[in-house]
Amino acid sequence: MLVLAVDTATPAVTAGLVHLSPAADADSRPAVATLAARVKVDARAHAEVLTPQILECLAEAGVRRDELDALVVGVGPGPFTGLRVGMATAAAFGDALGLPVHGVCSLDAIAADTAGEQREAGELLVVTDARRREVYWARYLNGARIAGPEVCKPTEVPLGEAVAVAGSAAHVDYFDLPVLPSESPSPAGLVSVAASELLAGTAPEALVPLYLRRPDAVENSFRTLDRTGA
Repeated sequence: MLVLAVDTATPAVTAGLVHLSPAADADSRPAVATLAARVKVDARAHAEVLTPQILECLAEAGVRRDELDALVVGVGPGPFTGLRVGMATAAAFGDALGLPVHGVCSLDAIAADTAGEQREAGELLVVTDARRREVYWARYLNGARIAGPEVCKPTEVPLGEAVAVAGSAAHVDYFDLPVLPSESPSPAGLVSVAASELLAGTAPEALVPLYLRRPDAVENSFRTLDRTGA
């Protein structure tokens, strides 16, 4: 399968074209190969660079849009403005091309990217920037999420039995744990999370963003204002 993967849940604007193949046997995982990828770290440029990145990946891999089989998009958790860019773009591509769009937790994708790292058996903590001096977090054991996603201050994150941490470079140092080199979701990580559903041809669920809290920008509440002049 040829899968287009995008994520804008973090300051990294990510797009990539991934080839997904079934597992060779019952004891192995599906094969995920990145054919082209673009990552630009700029929290203010999601809308400007994502679509050009997608087109660049297709051109680099020599793949036409009508050759794609599916899309995968990170649904957060992430800040409202950036997150909706990736989800809206993926939904638009899927609608235009008549392709299924699978949403996956962006923290799950970061955890999936650590699967090949040699580390002591135990839980993995993944954290990303939630702004307001807070982090989004989740914990994993053997690749499966066992806690989260949630948002709180770094000092309030329940470490459980975590033996390593991955995620935002600006936030992993809050934790006295070995750091694994996976800072933001990669195209391969995103596709790995959705691999079983993609290969089985399972219809995707509706895309629902994981905001975890109200957006920073909200409309003024006129109900609290006296507009009668009395």
